[in-house]
Amino acid sequence: MSKRPAVNEDELKFVALGGGSEVGRSCHIISYKGKTIMLDAGVHPAYSGMASLPFYDEYDLSTIDVLLVSHFHLDHAASLPYVMQHTGFKGRVFMTHPTKAIYRWLLSDFVRMAAGSDSSNSDLYSDEDLNESFDRIEAIDFYSTIDVKGIKFTAYHAGHVLGAAMYFIEIGGVKIMFTGDYSREEDRHLHSAELPPEQPDVLICESTFGTGIHQPRLEKEHRLVSLVHSTLKKGGRCLLPVFALGRAQELLLILDEYWDHHQDLQPINIYYASSLARKCMAVYQTFINMMNDYLKQRFRESKVNPFHFKHVKSIRSLDKFQDIGPCVMLASPGMLQNGISRQLLERWAPDPRNTLIMTGYSVEGTMGKQILNEPEDIPSIANNEVRIPRRMTVEEISFAAHVDFKQNSEFIDKVGAKNIILVHGETYNMGRLKSALLSKYSPLKGTEQEVKVYNPRNCVEVELTFQSQKVAKTVGRLAASEPKPGQVVSGVLVQKDFKLNLVSASDLREYTGLTTSTIMEKQAVVVDAGPDLVRYHLAQMFGSLDDIPDGFKIMDQVTVTYKDNVYTVEWAASTMGDSVADGILAVLMGVDTSRASVKMSTKPCAHDEKPVESIVDSDRIRHINAFLKAQFGDCLTVAQDEKTAAIKIDDLEATVDYSDFSVTSSSGPLKQRVSHILQLAATIAAPLA
Repeated sequence: MSKRPAVNEDELKFVALGGGSEVGRSCHIISYKGKTIMLDAGVHPAYSGMASLPFYDEYDLSTIDVLLVSHFHLDHAASLPYVMQHTGFKGRVFMTHPTKAIYRWLLSDFVRMAAGSDSSNSDLYSDEDLNESFDRIEAIDFYSTIDVKGIKFTAYHAGHVLGAAMYFIEIGGVKIMFTGDYSREEDRHLHSAELPPEQPDVLICESTFGTGIHQPRLEKEHRLVSLVHSTLKKGGRCLLPVFALGRAQELLLILDEYWDHHQDLQPINIYYASSLARKCMAVYQTFINMMNDYLKQRFRESKVNPFHFKHVKSIRSLDKFQDIGPCVMLASPGMLQNGISRQLLERWAPDPRNTLIMTGYSVEGTMGKQILNEPEDIPSIANNEVRIPRRMTVEEISFAAHVDFKQNSEFIDKVGAKNIILVHGETYNMGRLKSALLSKYSPLKGTEQEVKVYNPRNCVEVELTFQSQKVAKTVGRLAASEPKPGQVVSGVLVQKDFKLNLVSASDLREYTGLTTSTIMEKQAVVVDAGPDLVRYHLAQMFGSLDDIPDGFKIMDQVTVTYKDNVYTVEWAASTMGDSVADGILAVLMGVDTSRASVKMSTKPCAHDEKPVESIVDSDRIRHINAFLKAQFGDCLTVAQDEKTAAIKIDDLEATVDYSDFSVTSSSGPLKQRVSHILQLAATIAAPLA
């Protein structure tokens, strides 16, 4: 059985500290019902040092309960050690097992590269900070639901890179889906992004490519291998800047398979240049079970790990690289801002036989973005005043594992959220996507199915209002008994996080771990009157009394015991018990001075006898009428001769005859009530003599 109180309205607040109208330094904050979640903690690839961080100074990070990392790329995870070691953050951090395995090596390389250069990134955190924070990260499985202080979340495959997760989150009944970077196109080794099992209220969705449309995967692969083949045939070199992990592995699978089918290319080397190559490739070789069915079937049939490449050579640096003749080089970083890929770009740019193939997304402000405009020369990373001629061919074949407009729009339709927050997109792309979605959903505007789309900038808060119903679930003995319709069920309401349980006091320890205690109150009063007189006064106030040895029990709440002239009042502390006890104490302290006590004590205490039967004192009649008027108000009507009175309540009526104090009525309860009040009024109004 559940009890449903009134509906309340609650505000969910969202703010992007990074990744709002930009690509890079992804970091988003959700707060609702006193719970706070951070999504990702990256750096901006176009900036360095503190300038590359999300706007952490704009938020109190000590209030964050949970931090969820979607995947290992630097723009989503590289500021995590800074958050954990150099801010007031005290929450728990979660990521998938493959993400944690790769994250360690990727960030170690980030720290090493920063320390070995003039970059101010070396100021962010040290290798020691990384090691200490790493031990606090909790690895989770896909499809496993975790509950942290009432925050529930489940990871689903995002299809972006190995281990990339979309998170389905629930806080206080509101459901939120965070896509992170995701792909809906199954490639050679990854699952495509999965639909959530439930419809969320809010969808936080990437918008990297805005309204752009991708070329079909097979066409892209054909174009890639054709371009590589033609470049090598004319004696040139192919440079493919890639992230060390992610799309690099997909491209290596494509090229290795192509080399298998073209013996004329097999004497030409394919190089994978990254200091992380060997370490992180071992992670890919280990997590075959988390990849798509195509790759797992290939592994079962061949008994050979697909990531043991036959035609690919891994090199850590260019120190021992013999740059002679044609070759294919996959080198990090993917945006050409520094490292091996930048060194080779400057070395190979002047030769028109060579080809640069940009295979991933490039952020504004990076060399990768600039060179797509095919400038005549490029600046040297060692000295910006030195210009290097650019004669090599520049091509863009996007293998970036992000959704295009068609895939994103279809996914948003199927998810069915009524509130969409766009993140991870340059201002122009994000604005075009928002306009396209609003146009698509315009027929729903003003209806209950209206879809709202937000594209907030960094540090601009989005507030969403939800109507929530609190449901209390009965457990234990209360749940076992079936109440009748209209019956009120009472118990102790226990709240833990967002769960409300109605429990009987006797079940508290078993179902909640709580215990109960009873406070007993006791008061003693000296009364110079016998127990019969005291009993009479208490009965006038509380009706019937239950007799107990040497005392009375009143309304099943309070006991009154006496010894000589000392009356002791005992009760269990409660709102009802305290009220009854206060009334009893007031009666006891007034027994000595009551006019009724004096009158009754002048004769034997036969308090149940009728008052004086013959009444001729008109003043006394007026006093009795005043008493009845106070009790019954306008329901009382007194005859002009004041010998009778009528009391009419709705359809019931009682008549009082003052000659003998008799009451007549067709209603037994009304007659009993009027008789009792009349007797009390007559006794109080009786003369003392």
